Order: sequence, then C-alpha cells, then structure tokens
Amino acid sequence: MNKAFNQTTSRRDFIKNTSRLAAASALAGVALPHVHAAGGDLIQVALIGCGGRGTGAADNALSTKGGPMKLVAMADVFEQKLQRSYTSLKKEHSDKVEVTRDRMFVDFDGYRKAMDCLKPGDLAIFATPPAFRWVHFAYAIQKGLNVFMEKPITVDGPTTKKLLTLAEESEKKNLKVGVGLMVRHCKARLELYDRIKSGEIGDITMLRAYRLGGPAGNAGPRPAGLSELLYQVQRFHGFMWASGGLFSDYNIHQIDECSWMKDAWPIKAHATGGRHFRGNSLDQNFDNYSIEYTYPDGTKMFFIGRSQAGCYGEFASYAHGQKGSAVISTSVHTPGRCRTYKGHNMTRENLLWAFPQPEPNPYQLEFDDLVSAIRQNKPYNEAKRGAIASLVTSMGRMAAHTGQMITYEEMLECDHEFAPDVDKLTMDAPAPLQLDKDGKYPVPEPGQKKREY
Repeated sequence: MNKAFNQTTSRRDFIKNTSRLAAASALAGVALPHVHAAGGDLIQVALIGCGGRGTGAADNALSTKGGPMKLVAMADVFEQKLQRSYTSLKKEHSDKVEVTRDRMFVDFDGYRKAMDCLKPGDLAIFATPPAFRWVHFAYAIQKGLNVFMEKPITVDGPTTKKLLTLAEESEKKNLKVGVGLMVRHCKARLELYDRIKSGEIGDITMLRAYRLGGPAGNAGPRPAGLSELLYQVQRFHGFMWASGGLFSDYNIHQIDECSWMKDAWPIKAHATGGRHFRGNSLDQNFDNYSIEYTYPDGTKMFFIGRSQAGCYGEFASYAHGQKGSAVISTSVHTPGRCRTYKGHNMTRENLLWAFPQPEPNPYQLEFDDLVSAIRQNKPYNEAKRGAIASLVTSMGRMAAHTGQMITYEEMLECDHEFAPDVDKLTMDAPAPLQLDKDGKYPVPEPGQKKREY
C-alpha cells in the first residue's frame, strides 16, 4: 500500500481487516500451488475478453522477448468479436497463435474453459468488462496462473474488498499480476516521478487533470435480437454494474498518475456533475464531472471530465509545487511528453527538463515487465494497487452521483454491490439492471438518492 497509508496504521489495519473475508468463498477448500515459469520455458496464454483492448493486450504479450509465448485459448460472450480478434492476432503472430476451434469458448463460463487449457505458471489475460474481474481472478489463483487484468479492476466497495483479499492470496502464492495502468511503466513518467521526489519543483501543493472530449458512454435503444444482458455487456461503458460507468473506466489513469506523483492516495472526494446532453441514450452516466480530491496532508487534486460535443477539449495532467510545475501527461496517455518548469507559467523560457522523444510504448513495457518477472521469478504483483486506484476513482464518481462528501472508508464500506450475482450469469440470465415502467434505467439523482442509483 502507498506511503501515506503506511503512515496511518488505523487505515492500513482497517483495509486489512475489512477485506480479509470478502473473497473467502471463492477460494474455499482450494489448494494453491507455488508456481513460476522458468526463463526459457514456453508460456501459454489465454485471452478472456476479445475486444480491442484484449486483442491489443494479447498482441503485447506475444511481442515480448526472452522466451517462447503462444496464445492457446480464447473466450468471449460474442462469437463475432472472438473471431475478429483471432483473425487479427493470427495475421500478426501466425506462429504464436495456436487456438484450435475447440479452444474458442463463447459463453459466460468460457473463462473457466480457457484457463483450463493452461498449466500452472502460464498467463491469463482479462479484458472483459470490469465487473467480472474478481470472478476471473479467483479462478486464476485456484489454477495457479499468472494474470494480466485490464483496469479498472473493481467498480464498487464490495468488489474492492474481494479484490484486496484475492490480491493477498495471489501474493502468498507468488503469482505475478499486472494491472493495465500502463502509465506506471512509462519511462517519461518514471523519470518525472524521480525528479519530483528529488525536489525539482518543490513539494507538490496542487494537482489537476482534465479529460474533456466528445460524447461517450452512450447506450441507445437495444437492437432487436440482442438479449438485455448481452446488450448491457456490449455497451458496458453505459452501465455502472459492468464498468463503473464512463467515469471509472475512462478517468482512472489520470487519477492514478496524479496520486503516483503525490505518492499518496486521496482520502475523500467532493464533487458535482450533471446529465444534460445524453439525447436518447439510456446509459447511467453524467456528461460532466468535477471532482475535488483531498490527500492526507490536505493537498488537493482537481479532476474535470466532460463528454460533450462542441466544447473545448483537453486530455492532460499537471502537478504544481512550491518552486515549479510539471506536465504529467499531454494529449492522451502516450506519449507522456513529461516536462518540468520553473514557476507555474509553463512557457518555453521556463522549461527545466523534457523527456526526449520518441518514448517507448508503455502498453508494451507493462507486458515486458510482467513477462520478465514471470521468467525470472521476481516479485511482481499490482493487484492491491490496482484495487485501490479503482476504489478512489469510484469514490469521486460516488461523490458526484450522490452529492455527498465521500471518504475512502465510506466508499470501501458502502454495501451497494452493483452486480452481486455476476459470477452466476449465463447466456439466458436476466441482466443485473432492469428497465423501469417508462422504459428507462435508473440514473444518479444527487441529493435525492443516498446510493448512486
């Protein structure tokens, strides 16, 4: 856990005690082997979730150096998506893709069948909607598999407790776990972090981040022939049970990178937001969010998100210190183009340092680091940090959706689990979210509802 929480014994113990039993049933009676892949051994890969991000992650895994890698199994709930991913990966890595038809699984329990194709020490990639992370992670631990899971990895307090407990179990078994917060592997940001810690801009006094873009996270009327459940899975950014909504899935990177530079996690959030221009979309998102996060020492981080057409756009994060300022990210996640400045006017004449271009791709670096740790049997587990990053992101979202000040502990202890039976879903199961009598899904009502919906 991060430095600030290590300095606060009560908070550390609180997290440990509240998360200890949450995922016990998922691992009850399971013997968990200590495993790793030796340096030159073949590492087999199973891809669970075959959309664009999953296909990209598998491509990165198969592009790593240092030993043989093969993709041997794939799973998704959409046949067309799986086939499209297979075709793309086979074209790019023909000799590394050995997925026969009987190792392509289209079902909600396909994750089990895909991981059953692996041996202990192999690698499972999870790129389904985030709601399924804890379910898939629990089975991977049972099978003794190393894991890469896309962010966010939790969507609410109860699933965060489950992930924290599973993280402890995976650490005990020496499993290697990567989480898709790839900017933590960015060379530019790593050097920026070192420069900030060395005092180049002085102690951080404020952080700010912006993700201002066009419409996103919409969910129009359900097409004919598509079940309610598969519709919500397909449009997962529109539904909080599936993804934590637009806010969690889109904004976690910048909240995480700012907290990294601060070397602390926020302890409370105060926020506003609104739903104004969603058109005929049935999703649950707001189209603008403004969050004030507070760190343990009182320092503030301001995050502004907007998904509206025709507005000023910006996608960047900044740090301000006692002596100067820094660009943490500029224009999407990569390249970071990290820079430091004298003072707070970020002009050319005030430039202190800029990371040289071009930068290595952090999407590839995160897999290089994970696979290297597997082959060299080095300690490597990002699950706990990923769960906390997901929780503090949800904390800001809940503050906006309820209109209340939300603390870290309140977010973790909130008993509203969006999809408590997500591990029991089948292709013909009802969706976790249902339409009301007016044909609409519930949306947040700040000040009117104590829960997010």
